Amino acid sequence: MINSHKIVVVMPAYNAVQTLEMTYKEIPFDIVDDVILVDDSSKDSTALVAKQIGIQHIIVHEENKGYGGNQKTCYNRALDLNADIVIMLHPDYQYTPKLIHSMAYMIANQVYPVVLASRILGKGAINGGMPKYKYLANRVLTLIQNLLMNQKLSEYHTGFRAYHAEVLKSIDFNKFSDDFIFDNQVIAAIFAKGYEIGEMTCPTKYTEESSSINFSRSVKYGIGVLWVSLSYFFQKKHSRNKA
Repeated sequence: MINSHKIVVVMPAYNAVQTLEMTYKEIPFDIVDDVILVDDSSKDSTALVAKQIGIQHIIVHEENKGYGGNQKTCYNRALDLNADIVIMLHPDYQYTPKLIHSMAYMIANQVYPVVLASRILGKGAINGGMPKYKYLANRVLTLIQNLLMNQKLSEYHTGFRAYHAEVLKSIDFNKFSDDFIFDNQVIAAIFAKGYEIGEMTCPTKYTEESSSINFSRSVKYGIGVLWVSLSYFFQKKHSRNKA
């Protein structure tokens, strides 16, 4: 807890048995009050390992709901636990839990209501082994999104994020996609509500166990990202014209 803010870490998991424990052990429990793991119908023993290492809040989807569907369960459960700050941490050890302190303090001290850990600020992505085609795609999509949404984020695609609970309560995230595009819909909704987003540089590790999507799904994701950004652009333009 920081400044009477209850901090809950949520971990959307799928086949994370090889990296879950090392990720969990780096969570700073001097400030983190609860950890929630949602197992999206893994084919391995992710839920069993989660129980063995001491995670108290474990939810298992009987059927795979997708990355966005998993996050919905994570956030709904965190809000049920009266979280003030919700931090999404992937259990694949791609992002270091050691940044949780910094991200949480930025929100608790009212610097930003949302904080993203960026792999693109600095050289974290390349040094960590991000494939060059993914890095290039990330940069191109982010450039287009910034132009369409009139923002200056270094990336929209990180999976390490911290939110003030009031932000999550205000955007009706349950209506968004159950797929990977969920993350971008959340960012668009946050900007539409007038919130600012802070960023900090984040080292990253790309291994065989890291979360990833294949080429065809990457293309589908890219098209979805552009659609979300274009929708935001035209909605803002329509609102200005009405005013």
